[in-house]
Amino acid sequence: MIGNDVIAILQSRQESNWQRRGFVQKLFTPEEQLLISRAPNPEMMVWMLWSMKEAAYKIYNRQTQIRAFIPQKLACCVTLQDHNLVTGNVICSGNVYYTKTTLSEDCIHTIAVNMPDNLNNVIEIERKSIIKDKNGIPYLLTSQNKIQDVSISHHGPFEKVVTLNNTN
Repeated sequence: MIGNDVIAILQSRQESNWQRRGFVQKLFTPEEQLLISRAPNPEMMVWMLWSMKEAAYKIYNRQTQIRAFIPQKLACCVTLQDHNLVTGNVICSGNVYYTKTTLSEDCIHTIAVNMPDNLNNVIEIERKSIIKDKNGIPYLLTSQNKIQDVSISHHGPFEKVVTLNNTN
């Protein structure tokens, strides 16, 4: 299973004041709040953690069919940070989701999977042959008329459509 989230930094600055009273406390666990307060760039840490939560939530929603606003139940952990690439995991209701986040000046893009090896099998595709189920969950209709998980995310000028490469 796969999920992804993209955040346009400039649009986030216009739409959300992450420094307003209660914002960080409402969305992030105490451990995540500590990461934010200690980060060299707290704004990027806020949006990176949010992107991890959103990408993982898309898998959680696909697995459970539960739609809910549960940011504090999605607990992020950063396992490796190397300049523009961050790996980590998100735990929600006993499920572990593995994440890879790419950072740039313009956007943050996180991919989440439910098995760590799948992080190496993610491919970006064009947005075509996408169908949605009754709950609005997207799937890719393959040339063999099979369906496979796909994740779509867009924010501002950015759109990312990803799936797992099943040919490996």
